[in-house]
Amino acid sequence: MELAHSLLLNEEEYNQLGEYQKSEFIFEWLRFLEKLLPADIRENQKKLVEQLTSLLNNAPGPPTRRLVAKNLAVLYSTGDTFSVYQTIEKCNELIRSKDDSLSYLPTKLTDLDSVVTLCFKSFEGSNYDVRLAVSKLLGTILARALTSKQTPGEHNFRRISLEEVMELLGTGFLRGSSGFLRASGDMLKGTSSVSRDVRVGVTQAYVVFASTLGGQWLERNFSAFLSHILDLVSQSHPKAIQSQMDAIGCRRCVSFILRATVGGLLGEKAQIAAAKEICQAIWKLKKVVDAAMSDSNLETRIMTADVTASQHVLVCALQELGSLIHGLGTTAAPLLQDSSTGVLEAVISVILHPSISVRLTAAWCLRCIAVALPSYVSLLLDRCIERLSALKSSPEAVTGYSFAVAALLGAVKHCPLGIPHGKGKVIMTVAEELLCSASQNSRISVQRTQAGWLLIAALMTLGPAVVQHHLPRMLLLWKCVFPLSPKDLETEKTRGDSFTWQVTLEGRAGALCAIKSFVSHCAGLLTDEVVQRLLPPLPSAVDLLTQLSSICKSYGNSLKTSSTVYRHKLYELLAVLPPKTYEGSFCAVLKELVADLTIPDSQIDASTFLLPSLCHEDDLLLLGPLLQETDHRFIEEQLILGNSVAGGSLEYDPYSIYEQVAKRDSIPKPLPPVLSVVSAATRLFGVIFSHIGNEIQLLLGPEEVKRSALTLVMGALESNNPLLRCAAAECWARLAQVVSDSAFAAGLAQVSFDKLKSARDVVSRTGHSLALGCLYRYLGGIGSTQHLNACVGILYTLSQDSTSPDVQAWALHSLSLIVDLAGPLYHVHVEPTLSLILMLLLTVPPTYTEVHQSLGRCLNALITTLGPELQGSSATVSALRTSCLLGCAVMQDNPDCLVQAQAISCLQQLHMFAPRHVNLSSLVSCLCVNLCSSYLLLRRAVVACLRQLVQREAAEVSEYAVALVKESREDFTPVDINIREIGLEGALLGLLDKELDQRLCQDIKETLSHMLTSMAVEKLSFWLKLCKDVLAASADTTQEEETAKVDDASILTSESDERFHPFSNPRWSTRVFAAECVCKIINQCENAGSAHFDITLAQERKQRDSRDDFLVLHLADLIRMAFMAATDHSDQLRLSGLQTLLIVVRKFAAVPEPEFPGHVILEQYQANVGAALRPAFAPETPPDVTAKACQVCSAWIASGVVSDPNDLRRVHQLLVSSLVKVQAGKEAQGQQYNESTSTMEILAVLKAWAEVYIVAVEKQKNASDAQNHSLKNTKSVEESYRDTSSSASGLLDLVQADLGTLSKLWLAALQDFALLILPSEYASQLPAEGGTFYTAETIENARPHYYNSWALILYATALWLTTTGFIVVDPDEGVTNLSRPVTPTTMCQDSSTRPSVKSPEDVNTDRFHLILGISVEFLCSPRSDAAMENIIACLHALQALFDVPWPRSKIGGDQLGVELLNVLHRLILTRESPDIQLAALEVVRLILFAAQEHVKEKRRSAEEKETLPEFGEGKDTGGLVPGKSLVFATLELCVCILVRQLPQLNPKLTCSPAVQSGKHLLLSEDGSRLVSAALVILSDVPAICSPEGSVSVLPTILYLIIGVLKETAVKPQDGQLPLTVAASLQALKGLLSSPMARAEKSRTAWTDLLRSALVTVLDYGLQQQRDEVSLLTAITVFILSSSPEVTTIECLQKHCIEKFKITLDSKDPFVSTELYTLIST
Repeated sequence: MELAHSLLLNEEEYNQLGEYQKSEFIFEWLRFLEKLLPADIRENQKKLVEQLTSLLNNAPGPPTRRLVAKNLAVLYSTGDTFSVYQTIEKCNELIRSKDDSLSYLPTKLTDLDSVVTLCFKSFEGSNYDVRLAVSKLLGTILARALTSKQTPGEHNFRRISLEEVMELLGTGFLRGSSGFLRASGDMLKGTSSVSRDVRVGVTQAYVVFASTLGGQWLERNFSAFLSHILDLVSQSHPKAIQSQMDAIGCRRCVSFILRATVGGLLGEKAQIAAAKEICQAIWKLKKVVDAAMSDSNLETRIMTADVTASQHVLVCALQELGSLIHGLGTTAAPLLQDSSTGVLEAVISVILHPSISVRLTAAWCLRCIAVALPSYVSLLLDRCIERLSALKSSPEAVTGYSFAVAALLGAVKHCPLGIPHGKGKVIMTVAEELLCSASQNSRISVQRTQAGWLLIAALMTLGPAVVQHHLPRMLLLWKCVFPLSPKDLETEKTRGDSFTWQVTLEGRAGALCAIKSFVSHCAGLLTDEVVQRLLPPLPSAVDLLTQLSSICKSYGNSLKTSSTVYRHKLYELLAVLPPKTYEGSFCAVLKELVADLTIPDSQIDASTFLLPSLCHEDDLLLLGPLLQETDHRFIEEQLILGNSVAGGSLEYDPYSIYEQVAKRDSIPKPLPPVLSVVSAATRLFGVIFSHIGNEIQLLLGPEEVKRSALTLVMGALESNNPLLRCAAAECWARLAQVVSDSAFAAGLAQVSFDKLKSARDVVSRTGHSLALGCLYRYLGGIGSTQHLNACVGILYTLSQDSTSPDVQAWALHSLSLIVDLAGPLYHVHVEPTLSLILMLLLTVPPTYTEVHQSLGRCLNALITTLGPELQGSSATVSALRTSCLLGCAVMQDNPDCLVQAQAISCLQQLHMFAPRHVNLSSLVSCLCVNLCSSYLLLRRAVVACLRQLVQREAAEVSEYAVALVKESREDFTPVDINIREIGLEGALLGLLDKELDQRLCQDIKETLSHMLTSMAVEKLSFWLKLCKDVLAASADTTQEEETAKVDDASILTSESDERFHPFSNPRWSTRVFAAECVCKIINQCENAGSAHFDITLAQERKQRDSRDDFLVLHLADLIRMAFMAATDHSDQLRLSGLQTLLIVVRKFAAVPEPEFPGHVILEQYQANVGAALRPAFAPETPPDVTAKACQVCSAWIASGVVSDPNDLRRVHQLLVSSLVKVQAGKEAQGQQYNESTSTMEILAVLKAWAEVYIVAVEKQKNASDAQNHSLKNTKSVEESYRDTSSSASGLLDLVQADLGTLSKLWLAALQDFALLILPSEYASQLPAEGGTFYTAETIENARPHYYNSWALILYATALWLTTTGFIVVDPDEGVTNLSRPVTPTTMCQDSSTRPSVKSPEDVNTDRFHLILGISVEFLCSPRSDAAMENIIACLHALQALFDVPWPRSKIGGDQLGVELLNVLHRLILTRESPDIQLAALEVVRLILFAAQEHVKEKRRSAEEKETLPEFGEGKDTGGLVPGKSLVFATLELCVCILVRQLPQLNPKLTCSPAVQSGKHLLLSEDGSRLVSAALVILSDVPAICSPEGSVSVLPTILYLIIGVLKETAVKPQDGQLPLTVAASLQALKGLLSSPMARAEKSRTAWTDLLRSALVTVLDYGLQQQRDEVSLLTAITVFILSSSPEVTTIECLQKHCIEKFKITLDSKDPFVSTELYTLIST
């Protein structure tokens, strides 16, 4: 292909090529020429023109024709024009010879009415692409006509008013293309109806019209727009809604228009205004209904028709109001609080509307409100239950309010804060009352029965925790609803009438629905016992199923719907139950299923809603855009389902109101019962058939079953319905997969081969070609090369059948499956397949889009098959790669968006495998152009490709995007997504804000996250400005501005926001994402270097290079963004804002303020922090927001940013107010949310106080240490200590006031936690009423909150107990002001067994065991995801506990110490963190200290009694028992630490080549600290041994201490002694001074061992790196600290003196100085 890269066509090379290669060569040359042409080509122009015009004569394919035309145009515009007329004449001749244009093409497109009529006509019988194109034309023209300025001389295109535009579109919507023919005969008779495709097309035109004019236009004209759109389904146009099917179709269209415009174009403020307008419309209609219902004269009866006609307007208005509020989330709170609008009143008022559709939609609207504003769920439930109980005699009220309650219960699973547990009991009681009273009043029997079961079914969605309390009552109702025996059923049949049967069937269908809901939502309760109790009514239910047809015959058609619903609900229940539970009824059920599945009338409709879900989603691409995901799916769906169904709607199945909505749906869309029953029957047939397959095979024989199945599938493979052919091909392959016999599979393939060879009809060829591909999909290629060759050969032939694009498309799709799944076997076919694809791409007309889409899939599969090979440099690979790129180029030029999407996917694959060979600049250009395409699948392909590109080359992609837009003369993206201003990143953020597709939104977020990770540090200002612009765009929604001494918020909102915002009023979800990005930016900067958190360094570097940018210089912006988010109306944004604030406080707390020494940079923002936190503590704030704010409060107070107690009180007071709330106990908490949220809030408060108290105590301790250190220092140091001390004591004083209360609450929380972590077998011992802060019913929900907060509370409690020295016991212990006093002293005891008074010793012992028990249980097996902070807090708690004598006395002589050491040893083995290991070693040291105290005490008391038994481990023998010995456990643990840091210490490892002895290891700072801590512990070990025991352990201890000295004594670079060396020397000194060295029983052994140790030190080799000073210091320690008999042996003395003499000759002044110092000692 490189030979094609020349200015003139290389004709010599061209003539040598084959036919296929010629077209590729020409196309490549034309592409190259297109890039060259702006250059000067006058010398070659004549030849070029000849070559280009001769190409036109050869009838090239469409892509080539386009390039020829483009090149000719550029040629004449930049070169000479001398031959232009000759070329035009040649083109004219070609056109005349090929003229096949249609007769109506010359229509004049000048008059607006003509254009509109033409558009309406074009919609008739149109496909999706045509509707999209025509609606775009129609909407754009009408928008331009509305806004155009009339100029003189323009007569034909007049400017028109909005009313006229609306009337034009309305005419098309209501009357179709015949609308302008005034009243035709059909119109006058009222028989004509608009075809659905026209109505759908006009619907899309409405959206294009509004989108073209934009959000601001819509905002200004919304009232008129809404009025017109709702009028489309009003009583003014009864024909549009004359049947239920028409009404549902029109309602869908209206809802789509409102959702796409109000939901897609308006910002949040404008949406709130729109919601108010919709509310006004509802109130107006409500008045009409009220007037009609209250009057009873004849006129009103006529008006009642108006009431029912107005139902459709109400349904659309309510649905949009619900969707609007659902989208707004908690930002809709002001709207609902506005009494003048009365949103809730409006919705609740229409719950009593005569139309069931309106009642259901009103209930759905309430559900949307509840999901958006969880604080309203309980309130709305109470209100609806109260009205339901009060209006039991009104049929409308019973159904309306039961719908509302069911809808609200369905909302609860979307509200993390839940509802109070007691609501379930109330609802169950109401449901029982309704069911029991149903027979009392026949007028409302049906409604009460349906309502009762609906409430129970909805209640099941609350899950096992709630349902288990109501299960017995529900099972009793279930048992009573069906006759107990077949005989009872026969009796029933004889005595009922039509009405009683209707009530009965409604009741039983409801009961079936409730049980299905129970099985689906409470699987955890389905024990064997419960299943056994569910079974008895099932045979009866099936018996009734078999009798339904005879009952309907007896009592007439009025029961038809009820019996269909019953059938549907029974099938649904059986499908979710384990089939074994109803094995006895299989035959009866199967007969009914077969009858339902073979009803002839439903066949046509069934395929459209049954088959898509059974086909493979990749195969559905063959069937056109209608079955793919598009932005218009909601309205296009009605065109798929055929003429007899407009689609699903809520009124078809009220039980769907509490269920989860399907993905991409905004409201449930159950199909009509007749279709739903077929759907349910299909699913159940599959379940039952799979369980009776063996029996059928035994009955009929396996061959007979296979033959029947194959006959059925074969018939469908050759069906005229393409959907059926698709499903049949899938089934064909699944059969082969299930039979799992290669001969059978080969037989099926052979059947298809034979058919494809002989058949000439399109249907057979498409069906069987797809069957071959599907066989490959499930059988992995059937394994034979011969079979593969045959398949490929046949599909090659079919794909070139130019007489049928359908055959080509299906054959190519099948080929793509084979390419994808044949693996390495396909390599021999790659080149011919690629040639075929290119040839077809260049020759198949672009109008055959389905062929081009299949070609795209083939190319994609080929690129995947080639994979990394595409990087190769050989000629073959190069040719293949060029062909792939050529194919992508052809597809990119295709006018079809889905083909363009395929091109982008192929380029994405190529970039993955051969990134150097893909032109990134042109690819990014293509992506930017299509970023806002009206095709969802193209937008998805664009963002998916971007996501991959930015993972490797984020900076390049970003730069290319901006450069391309700057070069481009016109904006190729919409105005609101302006890459030129805000870069690709900003464009993606803008797209995220407008996009409604959740999958695409997720991809955009991931793309932005990758870009942020790669570039945020380099483009810091840019990214922060982006986030700030998004957050500031709605900053005027800030809730609070403090007006106290300092006007906190005004500091942040004083900036003028009048300037243009690139983001106008973004959605709350976009703002949440921006806040999350800010947190990620901080994290990235943290990894990038310290200058980001050091203002002095940042300013210095900024002065050196102004391009440098650092996070600390943007601190004001960070605080401002956190403030704006934390004070928003959206609760999710408030949580994100508080999280951002928390991170800012933690990261910047220690950054000093250079201009004010002694102060930190954050200090100036304390007013802002206070203002951001205060709204979170308001009474109406949700508990999760308050809990997060508590965390920020404690972090702020603990950070030490503010030292003045008066300033601290601002935030401290917020925690105090929360503590008062906690003291009121859990019962006093509001009953708005689930009780577990109260637990969450209380524990968050207690955890926050714990953090503050811990920091206060630590600061006090540090201050007192500083005081001790500064006693010998100057006055200024003392003054600075006084400042530190006063701030520390000030903080402690703030906490001290509440410490009495806090300590009781902490202990109570720990006791709760101790109960909750008990193994499940102890569940019966838990208090029946729950704990102090949780209720028994919500125990599972409360558990995570305890896990989140116990560690800090434990540490604070341990600190409090130790600061009081375990000596303070509250005289009122056990009598607190908690709602139900439970303290650790009364754990697991009821009031009758509690002792009246406990001694202080008992109280302390209980508390000690509580803390120790929780710690050990946690440290024994911390989960792998356990937070490091929790482990460290737990270890610190143990340190605090053992810091005082009394707790140490409890473990000093106890086996408990050994167990603790074993637990700590395991922790050190499993956790690599140095912080954890150091904290664990400190606990070990304290345990050892406790043992030392114990031994000392025993020795002292023995001396007093003058008895002298041996105390300490080892007793008389010196033996240590592993598992029981504290010394052994300590040595194990210390060796573990030392060998991990210094492997040379392990004798087993010193021979290993990995460990070279004598080679010094440079330990990290953490490693040095760990080794030093272990040495300190080692030197203390002999103190807890008996003399004999000490002799046993001394060799080990000496080996380790001297080993560390030898391995780490390296010459210091800075004159500083290494930490490990100092620790070794100190440990050695401690050991040499040990009393055991002089004790009578051990003295001799010690002396021998110490001499050996000294010899080891003296014999240490003379390496270059060794530190003579350290070794001489060790010798000095021996001489000075050991007893004289150790060192006075002559040979040792002589050796020591020699060492000193040698070193005296050192030329190093430092060594000499140190040596003289040692000698002087």
